[in-house]
Amino acid sequence: MKVRATFAKDGKWWVAWTEDVPGALTQGRTLKEAEENLVDAIREIQEPVDLEKLPKRRVVVKVIEV
Repeated sequence: MKVRATFAKDGKWWVAWTEDVPGALTQGRTLKEAEENLVDAIREIQEPVDLEKLPKRRVVVKVIEV
């Protein structure tokens, strides 16, 4: 899978995101680290979450209005 990624220097950090995968936003101390972190973020977003494996007393799932 290929996506168009955007990288912006913000102080000592590189911020990385892609509009191709909503919610994929991360940062890194170097451009390379930001790119690696973005790849990880995209993979995490695409991986389904097994709610049964999450600790039940610490997880709240609800719909909120924005």
